[in-house]
Amino acid sequence: MTALPGPTPADLLPDGSAIRLVVCDMDGTLLGADGRISLRTWEMIRAMRSAGIVFVPASGRQYATLADLFADIHDGLTVIAENGTVVMRDGVEIAIEPLPGGVADSVVDVVRDLGSGTPEGGERRGCGAVVCTPQMAYTEREDEDFLREARRYYHALTTVADLHDIPGEPVKVAIFTFGEAEDSVAPALRAAGIDSLADVVVSGHHWVDVMPPNVNKGVALERLQAALGVRRDETMVFGDYLNDLEMMDYAEASVAMANGHTDVIQRSRYVAPRHDLDGVAQVLEHVLGPRLARR
Repeated sequence: MTALPGPTPADLLPDGSAIRLVVCDMDGTLLGADGRISLRTWEMIRAMRSAGIVFVPASGRQYATLADLFADIHDGLTVIAENGTVVMRDGVEIAIEPLPGGVADSVVDVVRDLGSGTPEGGERRGCGAVVCTPQMAYTEREDEDFLREARRYYHALTTVADLHDIPGEPVKVAIFTFGEAEDSVAPALRAAGIDSLADVVVSGHHWVDVMPPNVNKGVALERLQAALGVRRDETMVFGDYLNDLEMMDYAEASVAMANGHTDVIQRSRYVAPRHDLDGVAQVLEHVLGPRLARR
């Protein structure tokens, strides 16, 4: 068997004979540098499903976006969306975790102060909030630079005049900044006391998510394992960033991407090649390939 490239020797990875559930982050993990799922990865996803192995995308993206990405295999698909606040199967809600009352409004007020920013080149920069309900995402920003970034993750997105007045119950507030989220938005939210009301999670270089307390991808995965009757030693997870940290604790085969945040790599048992080298597909081929070939 060919050894996998990257810092983890192939002989340290499990043989995959017991794996029944594969849970995978999207950006920086399953998706390549072009933001797409490669043909090689699609082949592995379809092979796993044919073998009865449950494949679950787990992302900070909204459900509508993930449903679009996986439209070809939507039947029976389970999705962990909005970083664990929304869990869907076959388009039906399994679990919804709303933010505590008033938190979304408080976050919006903080972000409005931060987001006014100083015009650069005549463009509005700073940061902006996306308030997420299970069905729709809302923003006050109208500038195309911001909307272009937001639409990558929120296909069901609409601009409103006032984020204090939206329909539905928020499950998350996502904040995009044109700077580094870990150095700017996250500290500002904590300084305003938001972290005493909800969890403040850096989910990407430019994104911070405000979540219900003690709700994350790991909690969602634990509930899914219970519903499916799957143990941790039958689960494999892949992730790269801080919103994947808790998920790593719920699988013996926890795999960080080589391009991942240092904290995620340290929390995981194994490291896969980079996402832009089809790292997830490489590991799945190595671990599950012999089992799938016997079918």
